[in-house]
Amino acid sequence: MEDKMYKSIIESILFTMGNSVEIEKIAAAIELDKNKTKELLDELAQEYENENRGMRIIELEDAYQICTNQNSYEYLIKIAKQPKKHVLTEVLLETLSIIAYKQPVTKAEIEKIRGVSCEHAVSKLVEYNLVAELGRLDAPGRPMLFGTTEDFLRSFGIHSIEELPEMSPVQIEEFKQQAEEEVAQKN
Repeated sequence: MEDKMYKSIIESILFTMGNSVEIEKIAAAIELDKNKTKELLDELAQEYENENRGMRIIELEDAYQICTNQNSYEYLIKIAKQPKKHVLTEVLLETLSIIAYKQPVTKAEIEKIRGVSCEHAVSKLVEYNLVAELGRLDAPGRPMLFGTTEDFLRSFGIHSIEELPEMSPVQIEEFKQQAEEEVAQKN
């Protein structure tokens, strides 16, 4: 195999692993001795440097890692500081609606309404800071109670949950039918 191909494999290993990788592990993976592997790593690191690429390969106590070029930090910070826009899928919106109207509510109560597991949806809503843990229900197993956050209010342009629109009996029936259809499709 050519050095160029070995370098490509090394680059893939370092990129995929994310953290530093010991030279012995890289050498074993590409089936070369440690000295030849170090030579290839040093050449690859020099190529990154010479081409002024956005990444660097650094050596850390007999291990190597791909890192961001320090010259890019200010731009990375600008990107990181930009507000993240979360996409709310239909499942997330349904779960959020249940929590908003029924809060404080347990996952079991949400699942009873939706007819399907809500673990992932609730976790995503907590991650997006639209929903928060409010405490525990004083019942066997002490299940966690969930409710909406200030970010939820800001995101939907309301000042309190009392401003949520009233749901008509027709809408409630439609939600039930959709949940039943979703359960039927999964079975």
